[in-house]
Amino acid sequence: MWEVKPQLPHKEVKTMKNRGKNYKTLVAKVEKGKLYTSEDAISLVKELANTKFDATIEVAMNLNLDVKKADQQLRGAITLPKGTGKTCRVLVLAKGDHAKEAVEAGADYVGDTDMIEKIQKENWFLFDTIIATPDMMPQLGKLGKVLGPKGLMPNPKTGTVTNNVKQAVLEAKAGRVEYRTDSYGNVHGVIGKASFSNEDLVENLNAFVKTILRAKPQTAKGTYVKSISVSATMSPSVRIDQNSFDN
Repeated sequence: MWEVKPQLPHKEVKTMKNRGKNYKTLVAKVEKGKLYTSEDAISLVKELANTKFDATIEVAMNLNLDVKKADQQLRGAITLPKGTGKTCRVLVLAKGDHAKEAVEAGADYVGDTDMIEKIQKENWFLFDTIIATPDMMPQLGKLGKVLGPKGLMPNPKTGTVTNNVKQAVLEAKAGRVEYRTDSYGNVHGVIGKASFSNEDLVENLNAFVKTILRAKPQTAKGTYVKSISVSATMSPSVRIDQNSFDN
């Protein structure tokens, strides 16, 4: 095991009233009420990404789903064609040959009950995703109340509970993005960095949106997608015309 710098904590979300002058200037660049094409939206979001660091670009989709119904709760994962631009720190919980596969595939941390105890006793979270073999889930399940709220609990639907450890690790490292609906029917996902080319961001955006469109529950009624928008870290969002994804 080696030392990894901890992630920075999320900053408190601000309302428009207490936003700075710079943010309000950025908002003014987004035409109110306009629906942009995916290409124009990406171009504008990159222009709005004026942070000193390489800003993360995200997509948000508001879906017409009744998430109180189990069959209308979306959860899954997609490996973006152009990656996320983020180094994913992978913890694999497995034994024997599966553990060896994890090491060979490039997992950052590999172990079994020892790693579970480390999380429990040391409050250790220097990883971005957990991949576990099915036989490890009974022990890991005891940490559900800790891992669940952080979005770190492995799940077969996202490919993080599997015996195909090598593939899961490679996909996580290649740019796999997990998604799930929140209590308001929203789905969020990272599609890259501001340093990406417009073409790569658009390709990732198309892949993410089309994955969500294909995942439409059969029981969903009415208009499935209410809105689609993209944004950069600490920047206003830009709404996209859904017709951009018809083809």
